[in-house]
Amino acid sequence: MAVLQSLADLGQTTQAVQPEAPRYEKKVDAQGRAYATGKRKDAVARVWVKPGSGQITVNDRPVEVYFARPVLQMIIQQPLQLVNRATQYDVVVSVAGGGLSGQAGAVRHGLAKALTHYEPELRPPLKREGFLTRDPRVVERKKYGKKKARRSFQFSKR
Repeated sequence: MAVLQSLADLGQTTQAVQPEAPRYEKKVDAQGRAYATGKRKDAVARVWVKPGSGQITVNDRPVEVYFARPVLQMIIQQPLQLVNRATQYDVVVSVAGGGLSGQAGAVRHGLAKALTHYEPELRPPLKREGFLTRDPRVVERKKYGKKKARRSFQFSKR
């Protein structure tokens, strides 16, 4: 070990060791499907992705039947359209809890995660758009002495 005399010596003695970026590998089961769980509010979606023709099935129903509103269908399609894989994968989803909006967000989150398990090179664009981040906002609990979470009872002087 050499004795350091100045800060210039410090730069010469130690090599700057850059930690390697984590390597993501393909994760598929015996049937060749990638699985991921997505969450949003109280909704939890279990998503399986496999090569196919682009069909999306939610709770054994077509996505157009389960999510009737076009806005919800658009939310679910966002990860596939971002990476131009809308017609390459079949998606099977089991979703429970919460309302339709929360369920659509959970399916989007789970679908983006499942795509990264199937194709790890898709991670940077999906992460850049925020599809891999679980939205932490949930309903605030009701407090005692209040009508709702924050709403108090109406005040009356007499």
